[in-house]
Amino acid sequence: MAEITAALVKELRERTGQGMMECKKALVAAEGDIEKAIDDMRASGAIKAAKKAGNIAAEGAIAAKVADDAKSATIIEVNSQTDFLALQDDFKNFVAASLDKAVAQKLTDAAPLIAEQEPAREALVAKCGENVNIRRLARTEGDVVGAYLHGHRIGVLVTLKGGNPELARDIAMHVAASNPQFLDPSQVSEEAVAKEKEIFLALNADKIAGKPENIVENMVKGRISKFLAEASLVEQAFVKDPEVKVGDLAKKAGAEIVSFVRFEVGEGIEKVEADFAAEVAAQVAASKQ
Repeated sequence: MAEITAALVKELRERTGQGMMECKKALVAAEGDIEKAIDDMRASGAIKAAKKAGNIAAEGAIAAKVADDAKSATIIEVNSQTDFLALQDDFKNFVAASLDKAVAQKLTDAAPLIAEQEPAREALVAKCGENVNIRRLARTEGDVVGAYLHGHRIGVLVTLKGGNPELARDIAMHVAASNPQFLDPSQVSEEAVAKEKEIFLALNADKIAGKPENIVENMVKGRISKFLAEASLVEQAFVKDPEVKVGDLAKKAGAEIVSFVRFEVGEGIEKVEADFAAEVAAQVAASKQ
């Protein structure tokens, strides 16, 4: 058996794209024969999984679970490369298993879950031929917690002080539909307000030209008030009853909205627009070589 040196592990890692520990295990199993180790890794699908890890996964699913006592809840996002895979049982089972582990361990960060689920992730990648990633998770606790899932693409958790799970779910549904940026106006930063003012003045330069300063100031105040109402959850008109603000809805039920978490599949991930014609042409050219 050849000695398993650091240099040998490094070479296998560079040739396969696998992690150091996986490479060392493969070399030990192959008794130091690097070519055999590569063949074994190919046979197991590990190399395919590693290569797929470089592909952008911006589709996927959101999943959430509320505790039976409605005192806590967890939400996760797991990404795939296509929405088609997100609808398949293998992917759904992986998401469900990941969520169950996050709930059982009361995780508040995705890193431990990602590490624990890596073997299952690699097996799924090897089987389906797409990259799959656990992207993020959040856990919330409080007097009353509710959740709402809009299909598999949007998920929301809402935490209340007082109230009941039905109210929390209704407000979570509103958050899913309206996508507020803040809980209430006090959370809106001065920078955000200043930026909104700058945009308003730039877009209405012709309308305000020559107007008295006090008139312009009132116009700006009106726009900022509208911005705060549009961006803040408690100031938004409730989707089920536009005559009532969400904050007032909670108050009437003897509740206060403490926080909300909203996940939408792929938000913030830069997607690469594939040129299908160019991709086919490249494959044809490669087949002729």
